[in-house]
Amino acid sequence: MENVWAFLRANKLSAQVWDTYDAIVEACVSAGDFLISDPGRIRSIGTRDWACVSVWASWY
Repeated sequence: MENVWAFLRANKLSAQVWDTYDAIVEACVSAGDFLISDPGRIRSIGTRDWACVSVWASWY
């Protein structure tokens, strides 16, 4: 989740100033809609080599 939030901050929510709380919420909703419309991007953000954990059972 942290990677998704970092992506949105860097690409959709940076270098902007909002006048009202409602404008902030609208910008966040718009950023979320942008991301939801591109499942491949979500998949790529969540499958970074360093972000994946390999699980193996050493107790066998």
